[in-house]
Amino acid sequence: MYDNVLLPTDGSVGVDRAIDHAIDAADRYDATLHVLYVVDSDVVNAYSGDEFVDGAEGAEETLEETGREALDAVAEHARDAGVDAVTALRYGVPHEEILRYADEEDVDLTVMGSKTRSGDYRRMLGSVTERVSRQSPAPVSIVKTTVEA
Repeated sequence: MYDNVLLPTDGSVGVDRAIDHAIDAADRYDATLHVLYVVDSDVVNAYSGDEFVDGAEGAEETLEETGREALDAVAEHARDAGVDAVTALRYGVPHEEILRYADEEDVDLTVMGSKTRSGDYRRMLGSVTERVSRQSPAPVSIVKTTVEA
């Protein structure tokens, strides 16, 4: 039923349960697990560049490092479960890059974590998961995790 399963990750606690679901789906359908981290261009562009901070400690480098660590952790977890995993790190607006990657890689199922938070918080910030689920032509499985405010 599924040949390519996509798990976008931001390395946060809200993704933990989604990782297990994505690995289980890839294993069950003998699919390749694609693990994607998007370095958010809005965050990088918002960083003013403090002249007292070494360039290696800037927002982009920090996000890249966080992304690589998140990708490596999920890939290792998938390998331990006997699932083939490929990783990708992209730059841009997260929901747009997730949708673009899914299209390019013929993703059959996207598994995303969603942090359950108060309505005010969600209305203020929106949700990458929400945008992907609304715009994706392929199925999106949303795995909810409650996060304390």
